[in-house]
Amino acid sequence: MSSSRKAMMKTVALLLSGLCVSGAFAQGSSDGKFTGIGRNATPKEVQAWDIDVRPDFKGLPKGSGSVEKGQDVWEAKCASCHGVFGESNEVFSPLIGGTTKDDIKTGHVARLKDAAFPGRTTFMKVATVSTVWDYINRAMPWNAPKSLSHDEVYAVTAYLLNLADIVPQDFTLSDANMAEVQAKMPNRNGMTFDHAMWPGTEFGKTGKPAKPDTKAVACMKDCAPEPQVRSKLPDHASNNHGNLADQNRTVGAQHGMQTESKPAAAPAAAPAGKSNAAAAPTAILEKNGCVACHGMEQKIVGPGFSEIAKKHAGQTDYLVGKIKNGGSGVWGNIPMPPQPSLSDDDAKAIANWLAGAGGK
Repeated sequence: MSSSRKAMMKTVALLLSGLCVSGAFAQGSSDGKFTGIGRNATPKEVQAWDIDVRPDFKGLPKGSGSVEKGQDVWEAKCASCHGVFGESNEVFSPLIGGTTKDDIKTGHVARLKDAAFPGRTTFMKVATVSTVWDYINRAMPWNAPKSLSHDEVYAVTAYLLNLADIVPQDFTLSDANMAEVQAKMPNRNGMTFDHAMWPGTEFGKTGKPAKPDTKAVACMKDCAPEPQVRSKLPDHASNNHGNLADQNRTVGAQHGMQTESKPAAAPAAAPAGKSNAAAAPTAILEKNGCVACHGMEQKIVGPGFSEIAKKHAGQTDYLVGKIKNGGSGVWGNIPMPPQPSLSDDDAKAIANWLAGAGGK
């Protein structure tokens, strides 16, 4: 590898590790090798990103949470997407189910080998309890990631462990006893350590040397043209049900391809009681995570904004209460969680728009 390529790769690695690029005239790094690239990340900046928890529990913060407390947090912030008992619903895959007390004894989930079993839940597959804790801590709730305190993450994890019959109802999970819980995970022996992700015998599982995950060798000769791979519907079916780009969620990377030959006409201004995307308080809806669960026209987790607008035209005060305090039963059995972090002004702006009050 040439010296210039090595320098470039090292620069990229430094940038990814937390360097802040501040322009061509930025102060160089402390070792003087990359003048003009940026600066070294401060310890505080590194600490803000260094939040992962490893299977050996390195990085696990101190804290604790009971099953009972976890149920309260779950019902307030998690059940709307994952179901009251982790059984989920039409939106997300189930978290709980498919494991037995025998699996807890052996560390191997028997139903993973049963082709007739109807599904695969999270606790059937996950091998390490640290993975569960780490993912909840980093990514949940979906509309407000990293908003849970460490004690709340311990409590929610304890609640899930109880639903999976791994710990009893009166259990309190903490940094001090998580290793004991790991010894009861139903699929704890279902992970292989005989590859390069676990160098050497770091965890003392097999004593075998690490092997690469792949053995690909680039020949760099007689290369065929680069394939152009994409998804495409047959022409006769490309627009059978309307333009796909108008039907997908407004969050995420997959927005759907344009299947109409010409753009649809802009919608007319909606009368009172009807949602209109052009008049929507889009910034407020996105800032507060509303579009994660509600589409403009289509149901995602909760009903589309247009349905809400039709049902509650003119009911601004009622809508403010529902937006702030949540509720269930109006639109089915999936509850709307309360939104305590939503400001009164934002709640009123959304309610005015849905009620057709024109922002008054």
